[in-house]
Amino acid sequence: MHTSLACLMKPVLYGYFRSSCSWRVRIAFALKCIEYDQVPVNLIKDGGQQLTDQYKALNPMQQVPAVSIDGITLSQSMAIVQYIDETRPGLRLLPADPKQRAQVRMICDLIASGIQPLQNLYVIQKIGAEKVQWAQHFINRGFEALEPILKQTAGTYCVGNEISMADICLVPQVYNAERFKVDINHFPTIKRLNQTLIELEAFKVSHPSCQPDTPDDVRT
Repeated sequence: MHTSLACLMKPVLYGYFRSSCSWRVRIAFALKCIEYDQVPVNLIKDGGQQLTDQYKALNPMQQVPAVSIDGITLSQSMAIVQYIDETRPGLRLLPADPKQRAQVRMICDLIASGIQPLQNLYVIQKIGAEKVQWAQHFINRGFEALEPILKQTAGTYCVGNEISMADICLVPQVYNAERFKVDINHFPTIKRLNQTLIELEAFKVSHPSCQPDTPDDVRT
């Protein structure tokens, strides 16, 4: 496809309403005021639509999200969010200051590498009866590290007073923590930041409760 034509087409997000990684991308699109189409990939129905050959051709890792944008297909939510940030105008999702930029990346890595993968669907399905305790353990462990870091870096948001990729990672992870009955009251900085962020329009419109594939029983 000719590059200029590819750039005129709306991005397509292949995701799942409850996937925290898909939610990160939805938040980024919303913060950047980017219109996009969604193709639901149900991670549970029919044994998991992400495991089909058709989807594997889009994302060989057979996870969500994947995004078709500008004539290419990207997987891995952090790579997608950074690409959106680097190619689209509007709010910058990484600070200009090198120290703050490093802090944002540190927080993103802590969540995206140190917490989320240990309690994602594929891992949890392998655990068996202890899945809730497993998820609680690793979320608590991650939050015990994240809390003192955020206490140092936070202003209104995770790093200073500007929204960044760190905030995009935090909110979906807190949502997961609440799903697994982690007591967020033990982490006052995380709780405060999350309460501030979930009131912002970009976080509301991207919330799992109001996506095209959200089941009626969890829709608000």
